[in-house]
Order: sequence, then C-alpha cells, then structure tokens
Amino acid sequence: MQRPHPPRRRGLVYLLRIAGIIGERRFPTPSRLALQAQPSSRLRRSRCANAVRLHEDAGATTIIPIENEFPMKKSKNSLSLTLPEVENVNIGENESTVSITVVGASGDLAKKKIFPALFALFYEDCLPKHFTIYGYGRSKMTDAELRNMISKSLTCRIDKSENCEEKMDQFLERCFYHSGHYDSPENFAELDKELKLHEGRRISNRLFYLSIPPNIFVDAVRCSSSSAASGNGWTRVIVEKPFGRDSESSAALTKALKQYLEENQIFRIDHYLGKELVENLSVLRFSNLIFEPLWSRKYIRNVQLIFSEDFGTEGRGGYFDNYGIIRDIMQNHLLQILALFAMETPVSLDAEDVRNEKVKVLRCMKPLHLDDVVIGQYTSHKEGSTTYLAYTDDKTVPKGSLTPTFAAAALFINNARWEGVPFLMKAGKALQDRRAEIRVQFRHVPGNLYNQKLGTDLDQATNELVIRVQPDEAIYLLINNKVPGLEMKLDHSNLNLHYAVRYSKEIPDAYERLLLDAIEGERRLFIRSDELDAAWAIFTPVLKEIEEKKTVPESYPYGSQGPVGAHRLAARYNIKWGDLGTGQ
Repeated sequence: MQRPHPPRRRGLVYLLRIAGIIGERRFPTPSRLALQAQPSSRLRRSRCANAVRLHEDAGATTIIPIENEFPMKKSKNSLSLTLPEVENVNIGENESTVSITVVGASGDLAKKKIFPALFALFYEDCLPKHFTIYGYGRSKMTDAELRNMISKSLTCRIDKSENCEEKMDQFLERCFYHSGHYDSPENFAELDKELKLHEGRRISNRLFYLSIPPNIFVDAVRCSSSSAASGNGWTRVIVEKPFGRDSESSAALTKALKQYLEENQIFRIDHYLGKELVENLSVLRFSNLIFEPLWSRKYIRNVQLIFSEDFGTEGRGGYFDNYGIIRDIMQNHLLQILALFAMETPVSLDAEDVRNEKVKVLRCMKPLHLDDVVIGQYTSHKEGSTTYLAYTDDKTVPKGSLTPTFAAAALFINNARWEGVPFLMKAGKALQDRRAEIRVQFRHVPGNLYNQKLGTDLDQATNELVIRVQPDEAIYLLINNKVPGLEMKLDHSNLNLHYAVRYSKEIPDAYERLLLDAIEGERRLFIRSDELDAAWAIFTPVLKEIEEKKTVPESYPYGSQGPVGAHRLAARYNIKWGDLGTGQ
C-alpha cells in the first residue's frame, strides 16, 4: 500500500505567498533578487509621466527590493527578522507608495533645494502615483505653516508653465510636518504612525533625506532605522556632505552608519555629480569616436579642474571655518569629477561597474603633500565706494583664523593611461568670477607648418577642450583656423555647443536628478564607502601637514585672480591656467 505523503511544511515561502508578498514562483536567491530589483541604467531614463514604476508595472512580477525586504532589527551580534502579520495584508494589493521624509525641514538646504526639486519632479510627472512628503525637525510647525514655507521657494519650468498654480496646490496637499528631536526613537515612532496612515495597505518604500549637521547623522539614522523604517518595502537614507574631516573620522562615520544600515541603503550625495555637464562627461567621451583615442597622456598635456566663486563667506563663516576650501570643494566635488574624467571604460553603465572604475583611478593617485599645494585667504578690497570685507573680518569667523579660502594642487595618476599628466585643481572664494569647468589642454602639434604664423607663444595655439559645468553650461573646443582674407593670418577660435542656444528645455537642477535616482535605487551618481576611503587617503596627509605646521595662507585681494603662488605651481609644470586672460 502506498504510504501517504507527510503534511506539507508551512515555511517562509508559503507564508509570503499567501500574504501576497511574492508571486507563485520559485523564491529567488538574494543575488538573483538583487539583479532583478536593480533598475537598468539604460532603461531608467524614460522617467516622466509616472515613469517610476515601483511594483506598479502591469504584468510585471512583484519583487520586493533587496533593502529591508522584511522588518529587520540589526544589532552588533545578530540580525532578527519579523514577518508581517498575514491577516493584516491585502492579498490582492500590489501597489506601492513612496514616503519622503526631509529631516531638518526648516533649514536652508531643504527650503532652497530639496523641496523645490521634489516639486519639479512632481511637475514633470516623474514621481510615483502614490507618494507623501514629510518635513521633520525640532521647530514647532503645523502642516499649513510648512506648506506656506515651501510655497515661497517653488517655481515652474520656464519652458513649461501651464497649470502652474494648480500643480503647486496638488503638490502642497501631499506635504506634511512632524515635529520631533533627532535623537528620539519615540518621536520617530510617532512619525512612523503618521506615515502608515498615508501609506494604507500599499507596499511602503521610505526615503529619508538628512538635511542636518553631520554631528547628528548617526542619532537620526539610529532612531529612523529602529522606529520608522519600512516594514515591507525598502528604506533608504540620503546623507549630505561633509563625510568626515579626514580618513579616520570618515571611517568612524561609515562604521557608525553601518550599525543601522546596509551599504546599499546609504546614498552619499555630492550634488555636483548630478549636474548636467558632469553626467554628460561619460557620454561625450564614450559615445564619440573622436575623443576616446585622444583621452590619454599621448595627446593630453594637462587637465585643469577649476571652481571659483565671486563672493566670500558672507556671514556663514562658522561652518566654512571648520572645514576650509580643500574639504569643502576639492576633496569631493573636484575629485569626483576627476575620477569620472579619468576612469577606464566600465564594463557597463551599471552603478557598481562605474563606481569600480572610479575607485581604481583614485587608488592610482599618490597622497598629496604640502609641496604639491598652494593655499590662500582673501583680504579686504575697496572698489569705488564699496568695501569688500576680508575673510577674518566676517563676524562668524574666529579672529586670526588660518583656514584657507583658496587652494591649488597638482595631482598625478600613476597608471598606463595618465602617467606624467598633471591634473591641476583650483578652488577659491571671493575671486574675480564664478565658474566651474574642466579644461583639457592638448599637446602641441609636432613640426607644425604654421608655427611662424602662430607666434612664439605656442600655448596660445594649444587645442583646448572646455567643459563648462556652470554657469552658462557649454562644451567648446578651441582650434586654430585661417581668418578670411587674402593674407595667411591665423585665429584661435572655438567650436561651441552652448546649451542655452542649442536646447530650449530648461536644465534640471542637480538635486532633481539625484533625488529621482535615490527613489529609483540608481546608485551610479552616489559615493560608495570604499570610494570615500580612497578619496580621503589622497587629501588627509596634506590636511594634517597644514594644520600641524599652522601653515599661513598666502593673501589675495577680494575679487582678484587668487594668490600668486597658484601661478608658480602651474609654471612648475610649464602650464598656464586656462581660465585667466583667455576671455573664454
């Protein structure tokens, strides 16, 4: 007689199936799940008209993203898993919602950048069908007061302004406020209850944007992770720079965050990586045959990464004086652009493939020392009846501060492609103009037939590719050509792609792109922990030298070209700064 089959075990997969969390198919392994949940970089750009399809695509198998698939509690020694109550799950429900919580909602960054960026995404129909925005902060505020604060900074696209007021009202109706302390699990638990009221029975995905000082990052992450993380979807946290002050403090911050979050839940944001011309950098190089063969030491003489502001600290010196221009601009913004510029061709546009190549470049760079760097600090300057204050005249700056407001550095990449090519960085406040650009100076033409026509200064005849990140975004190539006429007279002209002329569409703000990437789980433009370690390894030695030796910065007048030492640094490598005296 045939033996009866033993009763079927009601295991984890069975409970998930009857809860409607996974479909009737074989439960994937974590590695397979990660691949399936990861959005394709090639496909994700069709982003508008509710292009963010989190569990909403018709006919698609519903897959829980790998982060926070189930409620997790992580401690130092163990990880516990709590299954959702089966009876509380709507078996036929597979819609999702995104709850975006701006922690530090009353701060300048939130008011000027984050909320306007979220509205712009809503205006372009790039947010999911179901979403809620919460402001969280210590300030006492009602929903109406938050909406009034946000409304003052909202603007519509210049090229698309129809139904603007109606769209604003619809957006503001989705915005709410909860007051609480950043180190209070109870206050975040109250926020959790409010979020659940808006999420209903949908799969809840939660994004926390930490727009707060770095000294309270860990408290906010600890409380949000333990008391307000998603129970059945993903939880992600956007962290603003600075990511520490040096290698040691950065590693300590990363270790503290990883007590409560996995690496793939942490989105370290550098808004310069979201700028249009920076994202276009890899397109320019890898999709145009004329550039990739030239992208090496064989044809490129030097690369300059330039950042300048035409204003000083202007009452905000308290924050700046604690970090200085090297930490504030060079170690992150300019170094990230350098890594994108110099990296080898990645295997694909997948986030990990791109970030792997960036890390390789950074690890090929030797640490900076004081001989490789020039630092400066601006002094007062009078122009007509207007007097511009010195850095140390700012009431928020400590008297006698030696914090540099200007720095120039020469870096080298020790690999086969870039050996011997100087990468010059320059960043400063209170300079003659405002700009951020990459200047690629090519080598001189050997045996040039027209040297006599070009004159004795061959630098004036150097081909130069300029990628202007801001303002007036543009890409132009400086070339030599003949001036029309009967005589042989040469001119240095440019082939110019000026975005404002070529494209009628307004260029999105960098925060729009990065917020949308975070919602979609696209990490390519965010900084990985090993990438951060490699970046700090380059700059930490020189920062310690400057502070231990109490190096006095070279003075330069407010509104000038910067300290003379920057010119000497460039001249050491037979280079002239491309942004000075060119008119370009």
